Amino acid sequence: MGDYPADLHEWVTFDDEDGDTWQFDLTFLTSNYGCIYGKGCPGVFTELAPDYEHGCCTYGAHFVDKEDRDSIRAQIDRLEPGEWELAERAEEMGGPIFENDAGEWVTRTVDDACIFLNRPGFERGAGCALHQAAVRRAERPLDWKPDVCWQVPIRFDEHTDDNGHTTFILREWKRRDWGEGGAEFAWWCTDDPLAFNEDRPVWRTSRDEIGGGVGGGGE
Repeated sequence: MGDYPADLHEWVTFDDEDGDTWQFDLTFLTSNYGCIYGKGCPGVFTELAPDYEHGCCTYGAHFVDKEDRDSIRAQIDRLEPGEWELAERAEEMGGPIFENDAGEWVTRTVDDACIFLNRPGFERGAGCALHQAAVRRAERPLDWKPDVCWQVPIRFDEHTDDNGHTTFILREWKRRDWGEGGAEFAWWCTDDPLAFNEDRPVWRTSRDEIGGGVGGGGE
């Protein structure tokens, strides 16, 4: 019997009462993965750059739909002075959210990072202004952030075959899920043991995100 593939994962699969199939990446969900933003994360550049403290915020966020955009606009209105470093810059640019030339709704970027990212040296600390605001209010960050931002590094996929059968998949967000640009990253968190240091499994630490992805909102 040959060697197992290096990236071999175990899965749990079942059908629900509607006949849809659910697949869960058991290997990732039971792992001790944990986000290391602010704790040496090298970022998603073509070279390692932990001092920038960009995490995976370098390229800004792409919005899923109008509901996603409206939700973020509502949270922006809740930000207080001093919570968002680039608030004035965003106003000068016509707002932090815009439709790009490809017809995609995205967050603006400033100096090669998302406009919502508070930079090193900011008095409230580096990190996503929306995430930080949620934590200060003892609210869930996923209720404050664009969908893609709270999902990473958990990936939710939905596939419907030619017979109309739907399969829902919850797995780790792999480098390839970023598209062609992902191959150029000098580092990606789910590839490296550096990000596997939590004392609890992903299914516990990311309970809200998993619930949001499968439709339960984490409740």
